Amino acid sequence: MFHPHKSLSMNKISLFAIALALPLACQAQNVFTSPTLTIEPIEAEPGGTIRAYTVSANGIHRLEVSELPFETASASDATVTLLPEQKYQTIDGFGFAITGSTGYNLSKMKAEDRRAFLTRTFSPEHGYGASYVRVPIGCSDFSLSNYTCCDTPGIENFALTDEETKYIIPALKEILEINPSVKIISSPWTPPRWMKTNGNWTAGHLKPECYQDYATYFVKWIKAFAEYGIHITAVCPQNESLQRYNSASMVMEWTEARDFIKQALGPKFREEGIDTQIYVYDHDYDYCEEESQKDYPTRIYEDADASQYITGAAFHSYGGDASEMSNVHNANPDKKLIFTETTAGEWNAEGVRISVATNDIKWQLLPVLKNWGCTFLVWNLMLDSERGPYRPGGCSTANGAVDIMKTDYATITYNSYYYIVCLASVGIPVGSVRIGTSGDHEDVGTVAFRTPEGGYSLLLNNTSASPRAITVAGPASFTVTVDANSAKVLTWK
Repeated sequence: MFHPHKSLSMNKISLFAIALALPLACQAQNVFTSPTLTIEPIEAEPGGTIRAYTVSANGIHRLEVSELPFETASASDATVTLLPEQKYQTIDGFGFAITGSTGYNLSKMKAEDRRAFLTRTFSPEHGYGASYVRVPIGCSDFSLSNYTCCDTPGIENFALTDEETKYIIPALKEILEINPSVKIISSPWTPPRWMKTNGNWTAGHLKPECYQDYATYFVKWIKAFAEYGIHITAVCPQNESLQRYNSASMVMEWTEARDFIKQALGPKFREEGIDTQIYVYDHDYDYCEEESQKDYPTRIYEDADASQYITGAAFHSYGGDASEMSNVHNANPDKKLIFTETTAGEWNAEGVRISVATNDIKWQLLPVLKNWGCTFLVWNLMLDSERGPYRPGGCSTANGAVDIMKTDYATITYNSYYYIVCLASVGIPVGSVRIGTSGDHEDVGTVAFRTPEGGYSLLLNNTSASPRAITVAGPASFTVTVDANSAKVLTWK
């Protein structure tokens, strides 16, 4: 993550941001003190109840849980019809990045406060059930130093560092204790400098003569985490493959990714019995406007020797439009698409606060889900009140999904991305299949799912300044009112 040189697509949010100042009473709700949040399942039938989860931009509803009756459909502003016969992607999960900075901030909390926060975030029984995390392989712009796990030349010198063993791994272990089903995807910001053409932390390319050593580096890293009981679900060969400016970065063009995967990484995984999936690209929708890199994933898939090892492609939203994911899907329907990073900060003014949650849903979450995205992950789970720790030369202006007060490591501000990830997590279970809808209202964005238990989940996002009554038709018929600048996820059987 690092784009001060670009006009971010997230700036759309500021254009549509709701200028709402939260009252002090609402601000006080940012501090979480309750140890658990109990969410009991509902067995609802027509004539019974609907479970509703609500987030409102005025801060009054912060993932409020309620039950609604299956009332007879009545006069409304629009009718949304569910079309279960139209099936799209299966959801793999929603979540956050556990960077070195996040791990460090978590480590500074009191054990009982940290457990309460992680339970609230990840527990399926007593929280919102976030189910996916992203972890850097080595340093990122949100780590305590620039490093890799093999800074001394020679792959035999590989070893985890204090950043992993003191901060990232303890955080992951505690999260997995709370929710053993959490998946983990990992990407490097840079390989060891001795493997790079320029020998620097920033930019450069991977030396072809180092392909085998770098593949071994991935295997050693995955096996080192496995020794701590942590299974790595997937990796990307390079974070932000076309990034040239971050404090730690490397350029890996599509031809280089293709050759590295087919010549080294894929065969090495197979040889070592590594079941970790491989996703390519892990960068912006617009390919950084580099003509030679457009259709990056599709070009790699055209090589059968490389494609056999690849599960799919990963995207970020700092440039371009989510419709590019549909373009990639339509050309490669057998490959998965995941969304691995977005964040907010100074560049979009009040974009981090709950006052723009509905616009973040409109411009970030909904486009991913409606363009074949199987995951929606945001960047740092937790930064401190000074937006850190961060690396000089990296991003110094971002907020976490939550920000913790550096003076006490106890007072937490919950930002927009925390609420939208948790709203999706609690309302759209892993394994849900997106289904079709028709009849969208211009102010109310919608996306619907069939859940693994045979129920339904419907996200309604009202970005207008007035409440909207929406009639839901299809397997069940009822009318629900979505308050002004509010989002609801409805679940029922």
